[in-house]
Amino acid sequence: MTHQPKSVSPEMVEVVNGPEEIAKTGKRCVMTRRQFLLTSGISTFTVMVALKSGPSSAKMPAMVSTYERKFICKLSDLKEDEPLDFNYPDEGAYCESMIVKLGREAGGGIGADKDIVAFNYTCTHQGGPLQGTYQKGDKALGPCPLHLTTFDLTRHGIFISGQAYQSLPQVLLELDGDDVYAVGMFGLIYGRYDNLKG
Repeated sequence: MTHQPKSVSPEMVEVVNGPEEIAKTGKRCVMTRRQFLLTSGISTFTVMVALKSGPSSAKMPAMVSTYERKFICKLSDLKEDEPLDFNYPDEGAYCESMIVKLGREAGGGIGADKDIVAFNYTCTHQGGPLQGTYQKGDKALGPCPLHLTTFDLTRHGIFISGQAYQSLPQVLLELDGDDVYAVGMFGLIYGRYDNLKG
C-alpha cells in the first residue's frame, strides 16, 4: 500500500499525476522510485556535459574542411553507364575519382533524375585500384583486384561484398546550369588522415 506524504495535498497529486493516471494505476505517489532514479541520472549527465562544455571548450577552434569547388564536366556530355575519370580533391595520392550517370536514382545523385554520382576510385580496405571495374548491370564498382570488395553506387558507395568495412568515399556534386562541380567529400579517402592533407 502506497502512503501519501502529509505535505502533499491530494489536489496537488491529481494536478501532477493527472486524474486519468490515478484512476488507471490507483497510485497516488507523485514520483516512483524508478522515475526518481531516471530523472536524477539524466540531471547528473546534463550537469556533467554542461561542465565539460564550459569556458575551457570555448578556447578550442572549430575544425572545418573547406574543399575547392572544381569543374568536372558538362552534364550534357555524360552518357549513361560511361564513367568519366577526374582527380579530386587535389592531385595527390589516391585522388583518382569517377563520375557516372547511372540511369536510376541514387543517394546523393544530381540532375533531373538524381542519377549522376561520383566516387573515389580507391578501395577502402587496402587501397586497391577500382578503375575499369564499373558494372553497369548492378550499378556497382568492383570487385577490387586485391580482395574482391564491391561497392553499390546507388546507396552512397556502401560495400556489397568483400573485405572492406567502410563505404567508398563519395564526391559531393553541385549542378550549375549544365556545369557539374565537385564541392566536397563524403567519407575518408584511403591512405589519408585528412582528405585535404593526405
